[in-house]
Amino acid sequence: MEESLAPGAVVAEVARRHAVYANLLHRWRRESRAAPQARLVPVTVTPGSAGRAAGTIEIELGGVQVRVDASVDEVALGRVLRVLGR
Repeated sequence: MEESLAPGAVVAEVARRHAVYANLLHRWRRESRAAPQARLVPVTVTPGSAGRAAGTIEIELGGVQVRVDASVDEVALGRVLRVLGR
């Protein structure tokens, strides 16, 4: 997302380089302008999830790891991530 905001950046090229749809990147940019208080954090996707259940998401934020599966309560997860993001 940050890369797409650089002067002279072409959103379609940035999206293609990171294997995301350009319209999704445009949406993120639009939403970030609508909520300037929101903070974006870098995300790294690592291959190889051997030993993890399907649908598991692992989030590392500020040295803390949070691991959830598809049955996580979204509201509760949002509260946890907001607290960690401070």
